Amino acid sequence: MGRVTERRRTIRIRNGAVTARPDTLVAEEPLEIRLNGRPLAITMRTPGDDFALAAGFLVSEGVIGSAAEVRSIVYCAGAKDDGTNTYNVVDVQLAPGVPVPDITLERHVYTTSSCGLCGKASLDAVRTTTRFPIADTPPVRVEPALLSGLPDRLRAAQRVFDRTGGLHAAALFSEDGELLDVREDVGRHNAVDKLVGRALREDLLPLSRAILLVSGRASFELAQKAVMAGIPVLAAVSAPSSLAVDLAAETGLTLVGFLRGPDMNVYAGEERLALRSGV
Repeated sequence: MGRVTERRRTIRIRNGAVTARPDTLVAEEPLEIRLNGRPLAITMRTPGDDFALAAGFLVSEGVIGSAAEVRSIVYCAGAKDDGTNTYNVVDVQLAPGVPVPDITLERHVYTTSSCGLCGKASLDAVRTTTRFPIADTPPVRVEPALLSGLPDRLRAAQRVFDRTGGLHAAALFSEDGELLDVREDVGRHNAVDKLVGRALREDLLPLSRAILLVSGRASFELAQKAVMAGIPVLAAVSAPSSLAVDLAAETGLTLVGFLRGPDMNVYAGEERLALRSGV
């Protein structure tokens, strides 16, 4: 697994018996994202798919929307004082003519759950900055029975989780339930950025026929990332936040929470689900 996992000594206590043994842990390291050579953001992530992570982050912040808008993504050589490369700093160079957002120490990107904007301002910002309005996409109809089978398929695809038990996961499925891609990361938002970034680099945006499944809760930030990538359906195995539900209602996103077997809660966009009983 390389830098994805690390080994650490641990003391295990089982039924009163004490033993010392190595344990496999998920790696967590900082990634600094630079834009045209200037620092933009730092995120704690599991190393791997760093270029996709950077690209997906820029999609979610409204900076880019297609592969043609990126000239290059590279690791920054000499990231340490002694000239060695940490592989923890990436620089995204935009293509000529692509506007560069104003970058200040306050990180004036559009919307994150910790950006200090009020709820209404956050909702307005996402609705007005997304390049792929969900309401403009062809309708997607999904059977609840199809959704109910997705968490087990996501869990089966989590290779690193099996070794560490310490990763979030996000997966893209087609409207017919085909697994398109799955990414793992110590941060659930990073896992989604890696999915979106890989899709951007393969010229697949907008993901207007896809279902996004996340292994934890559905925060405002994850709903934002889905909307910015044009994903019409977001499902989570745990609860959504109130602002995530508000964003889904504002933008037309179908938001499903507590997806566990045949049971689920639909918080917005129920028109995309083939429901058989009236409500």
